[in-house]
Amino acid sequence: MVSVPSLGVVIVNYKTAGLTIRCVGSILEHGLAEAGNIVVVDNKSGDSSLDEFARSLDKGVRVVASDRNAGFGAGVNLGVRELAHDYVLILNPDTFFMSDSISRVLDYMSAHPDVGIVGLDLVNPDSSRQYSARRFYSVLDIVARRSKKVGSLLAKRIQRHLMMEAWTAEKPFDAEWVMGTGFIIRRDVFEAVNGMDERYFLYMEDVDLCARVWGAGFRVQCYPGATLVHDHQRSSAASPFSFAGRKHIQSLMLFARNHTLPLISSPGLRKFARQKRYH
Repeated sequence: MVSVPSLGVVIVNYKTAGLTIRCVGSILEHGLAEAGNIVVVDNKSGDSSLDEFARSLDKGVRVVASDRNAGFGAGVNLGVRELAHDYVLILNPDTFFMSDSISRVLDYMSAHPDVGIVGLDLVNPDSSRQYSARRFYSVLDIVARRSKKVGSLLAKRIQRHLMMEAWTAEKPFDAEWVMGTGFIIRRDVFEAVNGMDERYFLYMEDVDLCARVWGAGFRVQCYPGATLVHDHQRSSAASPFSFAGRKHIQSLMLFARNHTLPLISSPGLRKFARQKRYH
């Protein structure tokens, strides 16, 4: 008898109770996980989130009320500690499922033990693709993404950064990193790399996690067709003087210290992956 891989789910909430409730509802509606395998971490929202969860969430869903808001990564770590599953699905609250797009990913990961993370196929509410697989940054890539004027001059570079050509075959492919909005990670891999780095309060924690997973000798991939709807709000593209902009810059500097952030050329996997397996 073939064993079915167990899946736990972690959703980190901060003042988005309505979105979180919708996300959990879509998981239950499509049978992706049982209520008791879902953990919602409230990052000390300080609003009515906990009351709304008590009223509206299935009673089996575990709600963990953090005593502080230490950032997204810390919330994920807190949630994962509540689970004992083979795989963990990490979700942003502003996501929801339209179908069971997860079972095929679990089957794929079971058949490919060298794959540590699989990013889901993020789409907008109008079903257009968000291209959730990326290449590791250079400074020029960041400038091109944040400046419309520079970006218009470097359109091909942006397409390369977004790995747009890799999606055309519509089959799983290696990604340098995947967006933390929605991904599945093996529990043993998560533990092997010591989970999310809590020094990243906001932004770049997903890039850092993928870099460390590559460094631990596992692949990071994206799975076209494993669809997750994302009501995307790109606050990191705001002014560098805004809270979101400042946090993005701080996280970039931390990543540069921990790993690398070249000026012009994208670093590729050579700076991160174990060469004996992937080069």
